[in-house]
Amino acid sequence: MQQYTEPVAVDCPSCGETVEVLVDLSIPLQEYIEDCPVCCRPMNLKVTSGESGLAEIEVRGEED
Repeated sequence: MQQYTEPVAVDCPSCGETVEVLVDLSIPLQEYIEDCPVCCRPMNLKVTSGESGLAEIEVRGEED
């Protein structure tokens, strides 16, 4: 399987800053934690990608 990564802008649920995360669109469903590069708080990311190459991203803070 070929990897297809793309940068996607999301809003950090802790500080509200728009940050860029790198998403692998070749994986249909993935969940992982990435620290915000601005406030260093963890962001819980749930990424769903379809065959169209578009991704839906749900971002939650550690308290959500």
